[in-house]
Parts: sequence; structure tokens; C-alpha cells
Amino acid sequence: MAFTLRQLRYFASAARRGGVSRAAQELCISQSAVTEAIKELEADLGVTLFDRHPRGLALTFQGNQFLRHADKILSEVSVARQSFERDMQVQEGHLHLGVTSLMAGYVLSDVLARFKRVCPGVEVSVTEDSTEYLEHLLIGGELDVAVMIDGARRERTALNTEVLSVSPFRLWMPSGHRFLSQESVSLNEVTTEPLIMLQVDEMEAAAVNLLSALGRRPQVAFRTRSVEAVRSMVATGAGLALLPDLVYRPWSLDGDRIESRDVSGALPVVNVAVVWRKGAPLPSPALDFVDIAKESPLI
Repeated sequence: MAFTLRQLRYFASAARRGGVSRAAQELCISQSAVTEAIKELEADLGVTLFDRHPRGLALTFQGNQFLRHADKILSEVSVARQSFERDMQVQEGHLHLGVTSLMAGYVLSDVLARFKRVCPGVEVSVTEDSTEYLEHLLIGGELDVAVMIDGARRERTALNTEVLSVSPFRLWMPSGHRFLSQESVSLNEVTTEPLIMLQVDEMEAAAVNLLSALGRRPQVAFRTRSVEAVRSMVATGAGLALLPDLVYRPWSLDGDRIESRDVSGALPVVNVAVVWRKGAPLPSPALDFVDIAKESPLI
């Protein structure tokens, strides 16, 4: 029996939320319906998509691979529906888009691919730079819209913001680490471990400010602008990392497992946002981009 879109939706929700009960709440259905759909999907594919544990569900290697396919299928279905809802006239024009480094790697590709399928006649130019410089370009009218982390913004009064997703910080660690026996880790415990710091989109500043509030300087073992380097260092036991779920993947490039745990205390969150200038009407291609970005499964 071939899998269904319903099974894909239930599976994707359980994967994002990390459990059947949270998926059921998101979908407004019963837990048994989610459980049954996942079992049917696993039987049809002939693989185990989740490891079951008392805290919820964790994607297996095969589950992580299939999630990417599921998200693409669901995205394509959404785009197909949009194509009938929109004006049948071919949209033309130009979209001047800005994006920060982290957003370029983890948000832009899927959103831009959906946009190009819906608006194939629109020419797109993309500028990747710092949040501060992108805000300067937006205010000056050189960009139509930009995708960035809302917390890193400085120009609050001159720009409109639409939050696309909220991603909490979690603690990354290698398989077999002593913290894995705990459901959550305290900030005091985090300061006893060497940390790998990501120097992109103010990720390091957020982690340092959080830990410095305890009166203890974090033990920084390595600083890098590469998320893949962070994964490799964490997976091989060089240190832990405090990063948002947005960039979490359970495997390094070498195939080593990376685990994550909640951190107790008041942790910051990453708000992924699309931003544009106040007081100036958005051109039609930019309006379409904002609509499509709001409908995209970012995390």
C-alpha cells in the first residue's frame, strides 16, 4: 500500500515536535491517529523512522533522510494548490532579496525554490550580508525584503517584521555523553563543559550572554563560522554547543550521531523573520515572497 499525504503530514509534525502528543495537539487530532499513521508509514517503507524513548521520539538516520523528502512533497502539494488560487496571469518583475549567512544556509533554498515555482517569470537577485548592512539596504530602498534573525535587528522603527518561525536553543552533545541520562541540563552544568561557538548571526553573543549572567565565563574550546564544523567537533567529543533547533541535524558529515537536550532556565529563542521597509508599498513579487515564506515549513 502506498503512503498517503495524511501519513506524511502526521510524520512531519511528530518529527518537528519530537513526540506523538505534541503532534496531535498541533494537528488537533487524537494521539492514536498519529501513532497509527506512523506505524503504517514505517510498514510501507520497510524502515524504522523513529527511536522511541520515555521523553518522546527521535528520528533515526533513515527517518531524518525521509523527513527531507516528506517536507518537499508537502511543499510541492502546497505550491500546486497555490497555483490555482493565484491569478492565472504570469507574474513578472524583479525581486531584490537580502539574507544573512545562517538564513542562506538553512532557510533560503526551500523558500526561494517555492517562490520560483509559483512566480517563474520573476527575476531574483540575492544579497548575503550582515543584519546591519541588510537593514541599511532595506531603508535605502535597494532591497525589497530580507530574511534574518529578528533578535539581531537594530532598526526597529523603520522596518516591518513578519516572524516566520520560532526556534528554541538546545544543548548539542556527542553520543554517550553523561548528560544524556538527564531530560534537561542546567545552565550551571553547561558552564562546566568546553563549548564550541558558532560565530554567525550573533549566535556566539547569545550563548555567551546567557552563560555570563551566571557569573561564570564559558569555556570556549573552538570558534567557527561553519555549522558543519560545529557538528563535527561536537560529534567527536571536542565540546558541546548551545544552538537553535533551526540548525540541528542528528548526524555529522562523517555519520556520527549528535544528540540534543533541553536546557533548564530562561533560554533565548531565535525568531526567523522576513523584513521590509515601512512606509513604502511592497511590489507584487515581494508580496508574493512574503506570503510564500509564511507558508513554508522552516523547522
